Amino acid sequence: MWFLGIATTFWGLFLLPGFALQIQCYQCEEFQLDDCSSPEFIVNCTVNVQDTCQKEVMEQSSGILYRKSCASSAACLIASAGYQSFCSPGKLNSVCISCCKSSLCNGPRPKKRGSSAAMPRARLPTTILLLKLAFFSVHC
Repeated sequence: MWFLGIATTFWGLFLLPGFALQIQCYQCEEFQLDDCSSPEFIVNCTVNVQDTCQKEVMEQSSGILYRKSCASSAACLIASAGYQSFCSPGKLNSVCISCCKSSLCNGPRPKKRGSSAAMPRARLPTTILLLKLAFFSVHC
């Protein structure tokens, strides 16, 4: 029963009015041949305004070009919808715009893992740590 109280307290913090999460995205303002997914391209997005990471991929004869940024979810969705007819991965002059809502999600594609069954266990230590922190803050 104590677990439920801690979890409720912990998640309640995120629902308080005025509490905002700031995400980080990779950002390169000009199209680049490099996918700009190294640490020097990480930026903090504007709280309560830029809640989405945007990635543009353009396929040219010179190679694949990338442009990445923080964006509002509405602006990113409008941009991606506007370019949907130009998105044909693997074809010359294709332009694809994608939107995502977690920190650094506009970075490189994650490497494929051997088994998807291991995925939930990879997040378990973080969840336990966060619950311990919540328990500690409630009782101190």
